Amino acid sequence: MRLSTVMLSFLPRIIGALLLLVLAGCSAVQTGYNNAPTLLYWWLDGYIDFNEAQARPVRDSLDSLHAWHRRQELPAYAGLLQRMQQQASGPITPEQVCTHLAQVRVHLQRLGEQSAEGLARLAPTLQTAQLRHLDRQFEKHNRKWREEWLDGSPAELLARRLERTVDRYEDFYGSLSEAQTTLLRQRLTASSFDARLAWAERLRRQQDTLRVLQEHRQGERPAHIKAEMLALVQRSLEPPEAAAREQFERMLQEGCQTIAALHNSASEAQRRRLVERLRGYEADLQALIAPG
Repeated sequence: MRLSTVMLSFLPRIIGALLLLVLAGCSAVQTGYNNAPTLLYWWLDGYIDFNEAQARPVRDSLDSLHAWHRRQELPAYAGLLQRMQQQASGPITPEQVCTHLAQVRVHLQRLGEQSAEGLARLAPTLQTAQLRHLDRQFEKHNRKWREEWLDGSPAELLARRLERTVDRYEDFYGSLSEAQTTLLRQRLTASSFDARLAWAERLRRQQDTLRVLQEHRQGERPAHIKAEMLALVQRSLEPPEAAAREQFERMLQEGCQTIAALHNSASEAQRRRLVERLRGYEADLQALIAPG
C-alpha cells in the first residue's frame, strides 16, 4: 500500500500509489508492490529531477519505507480486509463504513510520519533549480486537474464524476443496475464537494511544500528539520483552513452513507463478487507480508 517519502505535497498520491499497487489485482499486485521503491523513485524523479548525489540516499529512504510498510502495515491491511469480508455478505450501516475509513486514516497518518524522516534528509540537499522544476511540474499537473474537475458545464462535470464513480464500484460489485447508477447520480448531485475549495486546498498544499523546502535548503539541526517535515505532513493530511477541513469531514460522512446505500441495494451475486474480491486482495497481501 500507497502511501510516501520525499515530497509531502505528494503524500496523498504516494499513499494512493501504494494502495493501488496492493489493490491492482492478481499477480500484478505482488509484482507492483515488490517493485514499489523503484517505481516510486522514478515517479518522484519526474517532479524533482534528482542529481547523482541525491539518488542513492533517496533510493535508500524508499527501500526503508517499503520494508517498514511491508512489516508493519500489510498485516493490519489484511486484518481490515478480513473484517470487511465478514460484513460484506449482509447489509451494512454508514457507521460501520466510517469505522473502516477511520482505520485507513490512522494508517495514512502513520505512513506520513514515517515518510518525514526521509524528507528531512532530502530537504537540505535540494537546489534552486530543482525547486523551480518542482513548481513547473505542479503547474503542469494543475492544468490537467482543472480540465477534469473545473472546466465544463455543471452537467459535464457531474457526468465525469459519475463515470469515475461507477467504474470504481463496478470493479468490486460487477455491473451496476440502472437503479444503482441513478442512486449514485443523486448522491453526487447532492454532494458537499466543492471543486473550488478543493482547488484552493491543492494550491495551498503545493505552495506550503515549496515554502518549507525552500526554507530548509541550507540545513539546520536534523531534529528541527524533521519536526518541520512532520508538521508539513500533518497539514497535508488535515488542512489548516476550517472550510477545507469541514468539507472533507462532510464528504467523508456522505461517502459512508453512499457506500452503505449502494451495498444495501446490491444483489446476492454482487455481494458474492465483493466478498471474492476482498478475499483475493487479502490473499495477495498475505503473500506479500513475507518477502520473497
